[in-house]
Amino acid sequence: MTRRVITSIDVARHAGVSQSAVSRAFSSTASISPAMRERVFKAAEELNYKPNRIPAIMLTGRSGMIGVIVGGLGNPLYGYALEKLSAGIREAGFQVLLVQVIDDVTLDAALDQLASYRVDALITALAIGAEETVQAISALNIPVICFNSALTGPGISSVQSSNMKSGHHAATLMHGLKVRHPVWLAGPLQNAASRAREAGFMQGCAEHALEVTRIQGADDYQSGFDAMSAALAQGHRPDGLFASNDLMGCGALDAIRQHTDLRCPEDVVVIGYDNIPQAAWQAYQLSSFDQRPDALVTAALDILARSFSTPDERLSERHEIEAELVLRRSTGRV
Repeated sequence: MTRRVITSIDVARHAGVSQSAVSRAFSSTASISPAMRERVFKAAEELNYKPNRIPAIMLTGRSGMIGVIVGGLGNPLYGYALEKLSAGIREAGFQVLLVQVIDDVTLDAALDQLASYRVDALITALAIGAEETVQAISALNIPVICFNSALTGPGISSVQSSNMKSGHHAATLMHGLKVRHPVWLAGPLQNAASRAREAGFMQGCAEHALEVTRIQGADDYQSGFDAMSAALAQGHRPDGLFASNDLMGCGALDAIRQHTDLRCPEDVVVIGYDNIPQAAWQAYQLSSFDQRPDALVTAALDILARSFSTPDERLSERHEIEAELVLRRSTGRV
């Protein structure tokens, strides 16, 4: 037997009020006395009534949902940031519509899906580079915030780590540690953050006359292990390594240990990026740039709040959060 859905009419009868009073009670902007609202809420709770949001969406054009697009969550940094973002969005009175994307095809489908749900804003943690994708996102005509990305455009704001500056810092640190032949372990080519770290590192290496070797990874532990293993098999004997993220840095460090007699930090110093929990494990004690995800999330939520407070102005801002280098055993705790 199908259970009948409780409606606002049932709540009105149970509370002894009009149906319009029930509607006003569940509207944050409608005029209704506290006593009347409490009376309606009590009746709704007793009947287990859940208000239908569709009429409000049709009337106001606002869904009360914030779309969040993520890629892979293998990096603990993004899992942590997503948790903080979701909590902040809910505290602001919105719900989160989470969409995971694995390639350009699913990204296109995700944008169509988010548009059909009429999300009020979009936060994306993807590395987006294609101009047509930027145009499609801007065409949604809602506030868009790119998390840990430098992407900008009409109505698009971004918050990111100080990637280029940190890359330069890594090169300067290695120079001070007498490194002469460092390796740069790059992340995915489409990842703008990795490219910025590389640009800063290469610039710093050039300034200090360091002979840097570039090897290509992806963004996970195994790619770091495989890329470094291949470089070692070709005869490379680095005395320094800067990895685009900690997961690859840990993988590369394990490859060095497995395939050579090089000691860390006596023979090779290693620096990562993200300062994920694994970086502090005794097996690695990896020096790493802390992206300060709490500060990144706070900046993103601030842009979101100001976007709704000035709906007639499409914000296009760029915020850079200074990364902090956490020194551990992999650089001798200099």
